[in-house]
Amino acid sequence: MARNLIAFIAPLALVPALFGCSPSAPPAPPPVSAEALKAVTPNPGVPREELARRVDALFSEQDAAETRAVIVMQGGRVIAERYAPGYHENTRFVSWSMAKSITGVMIGMLVSDGRLRLDESAPIPAWQRPGDPRGEITLRQLLQMRSGLRHAEAISPLWKSDEVRMLFLDGRDAMARYAEDQPLQYEAGRKWVYSSSTSVILADLAARVLAPAPDPESRRNAVAEYLRTRLFEPIGMRSMLPEFDASGTLIGGSLIHGTARDWARFGEFLRNRGAVGGAQLVPRQWIDFMVTPSPRERQYGAQIWLNRAPTTGKPALFPDRGPRDLFACLGHLGQYVLVSQSRRLVVVRLGKTQEDRLDPVTARLGELVALFQPAD
Repeated sequence: MARNLIAFIAPLALVPALFGCSPSAPPAPPPVSAEALKAVTPNPGVPREELARRVDALFSEQDAAETRAVIVMQGGRVIAERYAPGYHENTRFVSWSMAKSITGVMIGMLVSDGRLRLDESAPIPAWQRPGDPRGEITLRQLLQMRSGLRHAEAISPLWKSDEVRMLFLDGRDAMARYAEDQPLQYEAGRKWVYSSSTSVILADLAARVLAPAPDPESRRNAVAEYLRTRLFEPIGMRSMLPEFDASGTLIGGSLIHGTARDWARFGEFLRNRGAVGGAQLVPRQWIDFMVTPSPRERQYGAQIWLNRAPTTGKPALFPDRGPRDLFACLGHLGQYVLVSQSRRLVVVRLGKTQEDRLDPVTARLGELVALFQPAD
């Protein structure tokens, strides 16, 4: 009997030790700071503390530095807004390549106006000479970054990069001429090559059809007025400040300045497929075209990035964690306007992060977007 009792009790004595060897529960996350919570509205439609935590990570975590502004909108309502010290709602932030998406919308308006044609030869006079193969390049191919023109972007050494030469060195006074003087490297339409020069060619086409005269002042005034009256003011983007080169060409691939709120308004305009306040500023079909994958690169549309697995290279966004309909205006040093129609969502992140350190920022934005579920 005693022997049987010992056999029964002995295993029970081991129970505390077994529990002691089991993995412990993960520690609870630290409390959300008052500053982080203050950036989120009282009823954001998702767990407030978790949204505050994910916005805060973009400011407080070292791998996300340097975030300067974040805005989250859902259903047209700002539910989170935060700025780093020294920045605020009236600070203008440089677009870098987010400008390309504005240029793409402007070209869509000109196509809608009948001033440009999508599938005809791009009306660049130097390309129309008999025997010039560049005469085969269409407006569609320019928009989708598959013109075939020779271009090298962000190469080393940096001063040899075409966008650097165009913006700051030998091409800076006549950027469109620099871009349009490049020979064909590939058959038009055959290969996708990301090119800031291409967006300057698009801006030059706008000036050619809008300006009453070819002088720099006429070109600059015509494009600035068109953007102001047809796009910026109707949307409410009153802070927008586009830059032009010495020849009067909009620097349509790189240099348009605006507040974080105005960049969010632009994202909301895209989410609403070109409409604002019931007015259709650009045909819905044009926005649909912009967010349709280029035939040569799945993660790029027409002057805008898509949340798709890339045809070549690395993902620009986070296609492995969705949503599939998300698209983005992206700019150098970590400028983002993320848009998802299914989530009724716009997220803006502006800052200064070196290109080789952007992956953690993109990942954290993916975590923020993942907090939102598809609308019913």
